[in-house]
Amino acid sequence: MLERLLIANRGEIACRIIKTARAMGIHTIAVYSDADRNARHVHMADEAWHIGPAPSKESYLRSDKVLEIAIASGADAVHPGYGFLSENADFARACEANNLVFVGPPPAAIEAMGSKSAAKSLMEQAGVPLVPGYHGQDQSPALLLEAARRIGFPVLLKAAAGGGGKGMRVVRNETEFQEALEGCQREAAASFGDATVLVEKFLEKPRHVEVQIFADKHGNTVHLFERDCSLQRRHQKVIEEAPAPRLSQEARERLGAIAIKAAKAIGYVGAGTVEFLYDTDGSAFFMEMNTRLQVEHPVTELITGLDLVEWQLRVASGEPLPLGQEEIRCSGHAFEARLYAEDADRGFLPATGQLHHLKFPREDRHTRIDTGVIEGDEIGIHYDPMIAKIIVWDETRERALKRLQKALEATEIAGLTTNRTFLLNLARHPAFAQEELSTDFIEAHQEELLPGPTPVRMEVVALLAWHLVNRDSNDSPLAADEDPWSPWNLRTGWRLNKDNQHHFRFLLCEKDTATEESFTVHFRGKALEISWRDETFTFAGAKEAEETIHGYLDDRLIRGDVVPDGRKVHVFYAGAQWAVEIPDPLKSLEDSVEDARLVAPMPGTVIALKVARGDIVRTGDVLMVVEAMKMEHSILAPYDGVVSDIFFEPGDQVQDGQELMTVEPEDKENGA
Repeated sequence: MLERLLIANRGEIACRIIKTARAMGIHTIAVYSDADRNARHVHMADEAWHIGPAPSKESYLRSDKVLEIAIASGADAVHPGYGFLSENADFARACEANNLVFVGPPPAAIEAMGSKSAAKSLMEQAGVPLVPGYHGQDQSPALLLEAARRIGFPVLLKAAAGGGGKGMRVVRNETEFQEALEGCQREAAASFGDATVLVEKFLEKPRHVEVQIFADKHGNTVHLFERDCSLQRRHQKVIEEAPAPRLSQEARERLGAIAIKAAKAIGYVGAGTVEFLYDTDGSAFFMEMNTRLQVEHPVTELITGLDLVEWQLRVASGEPLPLGQEEIRCSGHAFEARLYAEDADRGFLPATGQLHHLKFPREDRHTRIDTGVIEGDEIGIHYDPMIAKIIVWDETRERALKRLQKALEATEIAGLTTNRTFLLNLARHPAFAQEELSTDFIEAHQEELLPGPTPVRMEVVALLAWHLVNRDSNDSPLAADEDPWSPWNLRTGWRLNKDNQHHFRFLLCEKDTATEESFTVHFRGKALEISWRDETFTFAGAKEAEETIHGYLDDRLIRGDVVPDGRKVHVFYAGAQWAVEIPDPLKSLEDSVEDARLVAPMPGTVIALKVARGDIVRTGDVLMVVEAMKMEHSILAPYDGVVSDIFFEPGDQVQDGQELMTVEPEDKENGA
C-alpha cells in the first residue's frame, strides 16, 4: 500500500482525496500557490509545500515543480485529481521515470483518449458506435466547411484536445460557420494549447449519459453503472444524477458492455468515464472518455456504497479490484448540484468576492457536502469558481429530488453572486421531476429557470425590522449596569407619555437596480408592530443562534437568518435570499444606484476589438471580446449609437466593473 501521497491539485477535490487517504492511514502532502496559502486543503493535509504564484500555469500546471516537490517530500505516489495535470500523459510518464506511482491510467491510455479525433478513430476500430462527423487532421477552413455541409447542419464544433465545454460551438447554418470556427479555435488554443477542432452532427435533443468504469493491472474491468448529466449550460454539467432515469435494464447492460469494451481497447487501468450521447430513439453514440476521476463521482459512490478514491489508491498500489461485476450493487438514487460563484442572470458569468457568510445543510447519511472553502475565503479569478457540490441520496428518485431541494434551500451564501437560486429552480422544475431530460433542457426552460427577483415578503420585513431595532438598541450609549431597574435604561423603546416609533428606509437590491422600501415600527411590549405598504402585523422575535432569528409573526412561528455585511443586510427565509442596503442618511437614494455602463463583466483579458472610434453600432452588435477563466465573453451594444471612446486594446488586462468603451446613444447624436 502507498505510504506518502502528494495531491497535485487544490480545492474540493484535494480535500476529498485527503479525507480518504487519511482514513487509509496514508500520509498526505498538499501543494499550494500564493493565492491558496490559507486554503482548506492546505490545513487538512499532513504537510504542505509552496508551488508558485497564483496563476495556474505558474503553479499547479508546473509539472516540473510538482515532481521536484514530490521527490523532496519523500512521496511515493502522486494523485492528480481532475483538471490541471490529471490527463497529461507526459506528466504521468515523468512520474514513472522518477519512481513515483501515478494514481491514474497508463500514459498510453491517456494519449489514446487525449485527442477527441484520435479517440473516435480508435473507438471506431473497436466497434464502438460514433456520432457521424469529421475527425481528421486537415484543419483548413474550406475542408471543415465542406465536412459540415456533408454531415448536414446543424453541426457541433469541438476542441479536439478539450473538455468541460471549452472550445465548443453549435453552428446552425453556413453563414455562422466561419465566425464560430475562429472562436472555437481561439478558445481551444487558449485552454489546451491545441487549436485542432472536429466537426460532428449536432443531435437536437439527446441526453448525456456516462458510464463509470474501473480496471486493475490484473486484467479485470467493471462498470459501476451510469450517470445522467443532461442538465448542462455551455456544455458544462450543472446537476448530475445516478442511475440515469428512463433506461431499460437492457439499455443499461448495453452501455456498460460498450464502456468496458472501450476501456479494454486502450489497456485502461484505474477510474475512467465513458461518455455517450443517448438519442431519443435509444441509440447511444460514443462521445469521449475521461481518463480520470470525474467531478460527479460522488453520485456513483452514494448508489454503490463504494469509495472510488480508495479504489484508485488500491489499484495504483497493484491490488486487484475489490469487487467483481456481479458483486457491485446499485441502491437508491443520488443527485449532485454544482454550486458556483457565477451570475445566472448575466449569462452565467463567473463571479469573484469573499464568502462573507457560508452555511451548508447538516451532513448525514442522506446529505453530503464536498467543498474546498470555508467562510471568509476569497473566490478569485485564477481558478474554477466552484464553491461546493451538494450531494443527496434516498431510496427513490422522487425522494432524493426532494432532499436536493431542501439541501439547496438550507444553503446560504453572502458576499458574492452564486447560482444557488438557479439550481433550486432547476430542482423544483416539474419537467425535471417528470424525467424530461435532454442537453437543451436549460435553454428550453430558461424563462422559468430565470424568473427575475423574488418579491419581498412580510416575513422578510419582520426579520429585518427585528434585526435593525435590536442592532440599534445594542449600540445604546447607556451602560448595562447603570441602574437596570430604571425605565430610562429599558431597550424596548419605552418613552414617557409618548408612543415611540421608528421609521426605516432601505433599498431592495435586485440585479442592477435598487428599489426604495420603508416601514414603521411601534413597540408593543415585547413585540414589534410593523406597518409596511398597506399591511400591519406584529412580530415577537428572539435570537436563536448567531445569525438566526425566530419568533411569532402574528400567530405563525417563522425562522430565518439575517446577516449584516457593511451597509448591506442579507435576509434568508424559506430557501430564498434578499439583499437589502440601508442607505446612508447623509446621501440621497439616487446616489446609491449606479448608471448602467459598458463595463467588464469580470476580471479578464481583452482578446478582440470589433469596432473603432466613430463606428455606428446597432443593438446587440459585438463590440469587444473579453476572455476570463478560459471562456470568451462578448460585450454587446446595449442600444443603437456611435462609439465615442475606447479605453482598452487587445491584450490589455481589465478588472471587474471597469468601463471598456463609451457608446453615445443615437438620439443623443442626432440632438434629440
